[in-house]
Amino acid sequence: MRRTVRGIPSVHGIRARHTAGRSRAVLGTLTAAGTLLALLLPAGPAGAAAPHHSPRSTAPRTGLEAFWTADRMRAATPLDLATPAKKSTTAGAVPRSAPLKVQPTLPQLPKVPSLPSLLPGVLPQAGGPWTGGGAVVKTTGRVFFTYQGRNASCSGDAVTSANKSTVITAGHCVKLQGAWHTNWVFVPGYHDGQAPYGTWPAATTLSTPQWTASEDINYDVGAAVVAPLDGKKLTDVVGGQGLSFNSGYNKAMYAFGYPAAAPYDGSKLIYCSGTTIKDPLFSKDHGLSCNMTGGSSGGPWFTSFDEKTGTGLQSSVNSFGYQFLPDTMFGPYFGDDAKNLYNKAQAS
Repeated sequence: MRRTVRGIPSVHGIRARHTAGRSRAVLGTLTAAGTLLALLLPAGPAGAAAPHHSPRSTAPRTGLEAFWTADRMRAATPLDLATPAKKSTTAGAVPRSAPLKVQPTLPQLPKVPSLPSLLPGVLPQAGGPWTGGGAVVKTTGRVFFTYQGRNASCSGDAVTSANKSTVITAGHCVKLQGAWHTNWVFVPGYHDGQAPYGTWPAATTLSTPQWTASEDINYDVGAAVVAPLDGKKLTDVVGGQGLSFNSGYNKAMYAFGYPAAAPYDGSKLIYCSGTTIKDPLFSKDHGLSCNMTGGSSGGPWFTSFDEKTGTGLQSSVNSFGYQFLPDTMFGPYFGDDAKNLYNKAQAS
């Protein structure tokens, strides 16, 4: 499938255009929430359950912190790429089994008096800066990488894992148009060009087999295993959020990310919240009222989110939106393939 690429600095993210038959004529444009913009709909059959590994970064791991200066992080821009519209050929629903929940973990910190919620009755929220504090301001961060010679950004989240080094993000934030991104780093707690908890280079990146094989939007989930930094592992420093797989649809969720396209600038952690819907159009994804823009792709969606502690169970990621349906974000259903990806990553 031939694709064209061109750069534009202020796009809304990945876009996918879809034309149905005359009997059900629908014209849509999928707008990805990440820093990458694509006119695409998924193509190709579902793959096997095992995720795939990316090649290593083009820059030495020890040099990536120097590579990703504050100015370079601020200047990371979205990419615009066009591809023919094509509906997913994945048959049936996203594979799922019994629900599985993984609880959050937090670093060992001095105890402080408990505080009341700073955001009582926050649901719903279509988009705004997160001011509630808690663990989410440390576990969520920006993802930076080089794609086809250009520097770009997404969002990601540190999660509880056996290796204490796993980051969950979107599939297109680790691989796009057949190319694995290079110079990949995770910057938890990013703000205003600063990396308060360090810049964590990926030792390897992975995605679901369906995204790896055909970039099927139903399986737009990625992961990274980051190398230790200064002798410490990621979740020992920032903590790790929990996860929930096969938890169903129509849930109260909170979504977080670092949108960088107008009206946002990538400097702050933004959130949305509300009750999700199941995409009635071209995917099997969750949908949420949310105005986040380019740069937020890969940011976490939480069920069972506690505003007082800033912890929850990650159940999806920011993935895409339809241009004709403004201020609505969609994220993949965390079924068996997302669970297998998580297990593969934490065992690495």
